[in-house]
Amino acid sequence: MTASRSGDGDDPVLVLFRHDLRLADNRALDAAVQSGRAVIPVFILDEESKGVRPIGAARRWWLHHSLTALSRDMADRGASLLFRRGPTRAIVDSVVAETGAGRVLWNRRYDPAGAATDAALKDHLRGRGIDCESFEGQLLHEPTRLKTGSGGPYRVYSPFWRALVAEPAPRPPLEAPKSIRGHDGALASDSLASWALLPTKPDWTGGLRNEWTPGEAGATARLRMFLENAIDGYGENRDRPGLESTSRLSPHLAHGEITPFQIWQAVKDAADSAPGHDAEKFLKEVVWREFSYHLLFHNPDLAEKNYNSDFDGFAWRRSEDLLEAWRRGRTGYPIVDAGMRELWQTGWMHNRVRMVCASFLIKHLLQDWREGERWFWDTLVDADPASNAASWQWVAGSGADAAPYFRIFNPILQGEKFDGDGDYVRRYVPELSRLPNRFLHKPNEAPALVLEEAGVKLGREYPVPVIEHAHARDRAMSAYNAMKGSA
Repeated sequence: MTASRSGDGDDPVLVLFRHDLRLADNRALDAAVQSGRAVIPVFILDEESKGVRPIGAARRWWLHHSLTALSRDMADRGASLLFRRGPTRAIVDSVVAETGAGRVLWNRRYDPAGAATDAALKDHLRGRGIDCESFEGQLLHEPTRLKTGSGGPYRVYSPFWRALVAEPAPRPPLEAPKSIRGHDGALASDSLASWALLPTKPDWTGGLRNEWTPGEAGATARLRMFLENAIDGYGENRDRPGLESTSRLSPHLAHGEITPFQIWQAVKDAADSAPGHDAEKFLKEVVWREFSYHLLFHNPDLAEKNYNSDFDGFAWRRSEDLLEAWRRGRTGYPIVDAGMRELWQTGWMHNRVRMVCASFLIKHLLQDWREGERWFWDTLVDADPASNAASWQWVAGSGADAAPYFRIFNPILQGEKFDGDGDYVRRYVPELSRLPNRFLHKPNEAPALVLEEAGVKLGREYPVPVIEHAHARDRAMSAYNAMKGSA
């Protein structure tokens, strides 16, 4: 194809889909539809471009079902979603050659590999004389634009929040197109089945299927349920894992089935109609995600390198046995074990419990925070390159605006405070379900008769603690002080 092609005439428009699996508030798709030209939507599964980190097993399950829903929604409006697998540039060149597409559109990505791939693609296409354009949609702000008074990136969340809300209000979200002019020609498409995104031997996704409805419709329903049932009292209830008290929108955001613009508008509308609920508390959580992407954009190796280089000298004590006990929810601390089992069964974990489990791995067991980040990357349906890395570093004390390392959660007190009635632990650690609340979060302190009546034999039905809390705390502080002394 020569450099004379500029997108004039009635050439079809190619729209790339990656982490934006929706029709509504999709600016790239909207621009294609508004052009009046035939639209060729293609989802590219790129695990080969430089620096790409393949998604984990839980997100692969979600992706299969989300793409199934998106393909169905596209067909209902007159277009066929193509599935292609391979390096982004090679796939785009191939589809352009097959169709004569004169314009290529996509929504921006902000993870390092995605941003670099798309920047190179834009240069490549423009060098060939092919019109291309990218759009915002994943974030409320552009990381290149929101800066401190000195012109640098924000390192602390609170001023970041203040700067963002001082900006003009986020734009209103776009409606989904009622119809899409599809491409007339026959185009080869991979089958989703050929990508083998779903586990088969064994199929461990039963809990995920019971918990989630991937896709744009599922995201919309989840937001509606939250606004109707949980936003009132969110500020207090969000820390109680036994309640349906959080939005659970994170996996839908991670796959772009809903945008922060849609969430912001819906929450603001709800607040206007029923003032006094916890809208701002919730929106601050949405903006924490924004802050995490801000950090990742300016620190591309956030998932691998300590943000605070002082932690490069920390004396981690790698133990595969302790890591495995943590992964499988067999630490002897019920709130930790409930969280890790919830993760394994449902692909998700309550945010308060995430902090407790992460603190336990890092500070009780002295395991490198990167081990936890990698496990969450593989097992979370909402595994997000920014939030996952930034949150693990926050807990470790090595990140931006981090919790100080000496803030060491006591898992017994955390369980008693936030799961006092034991609903959460009893759901995911059923072998302890007959223990009275007084001993539910510290079964190793229960008298022998209480354990016997509850049918619990420590070391058999349920493990003894892998480490004693006071000893773990002292050991962690010694390691931290030694690091500070050598920094």
